Amino acid sequence: MQQPALTGASALVTGSSRGIGAAIARALAAQGANVCLNCSSEAGLQALAASAAELEREFGVKTCAVVGNVADPEDAKRLANETIDAFGTLDVLVNNAGITRDGLAVRMSDDDFAAVIDVNLKGTFNCCRAAVKPMMKQRRGRIVNLSSVVGIAGNAGQANYAASKAGVIGLTKSLAKELGSRNITVNAIAPGFIETDMTDALSDKQRDGLESAIALRRLGQAEEVAALAAFLASDSAAYITGQVIAIDGGMSL
Repeated sequence: MQQPALTGASALVTGSSRGIGAAIARALAAQGANVCLNCSSEAGLQALAASAAELEREFGVKTCAVVGNVADPEDAKRLANETIDAFGTLDVLVNNAGITRDGLAVRMSDDDFAAVIDVNLKGTFNCCRAAVKPMMKQRRGRIVNLSSVVGIAGNAGQANYAASKAGVIGLTKSLAKELGSRNITVNAIAPGFIETDMTDALSDKQRDGLESAIALRRLGQAEEVAALAAFLASDSAAYITGQVIAIDGGMSL
């Protein structure tokens, strides 16, 4: 019987308490990876720990649950270090943590612009920088950054979010060039509209409007994004780096 693709690997998934991040953590565990889950506040730690314990029971892997704000460089270092302390290595980093503070640019506050850049872009950089050092020493690693189709095409009312996700694309490509010689791949996933708590709040009219702009005429599932992340984390994707892969049902065609 063939072993799961990530058996024995150690992964850190930021922003993994719910939604896409939780689905990615589950997909990695299902492929045999030990997974460190992360949330940004102490209030979510109990639920995060429960999710980690469930992955252990279901897939027989090791897990840990760590509170940390990726926008803080020291927290980012601690997340990487605690993953290594728990599992011995850090083989896979998935930068999923992100926030939105939507609004038209002319009305957007400095704080709302800065907060989104700090978490989505600076936070991704902080975690990459923290993970790269141990990955370089072991001469292997997989980094998967969550961007967005909004980072490719832009979106009215999301200047801050689009700028942060476009920045993630530039960061991904630059790191791929820097780290390729050390057998570290760096790729980005650009989801379109995915079924989440946010889309659950849409009216039927709003949902129909979204679906009509998508070639497949439906919203995506978090598990579909997670499957792509797990593939990019595996040896099957060893010759893929510096790529931005849209998973949007054809919305960006």
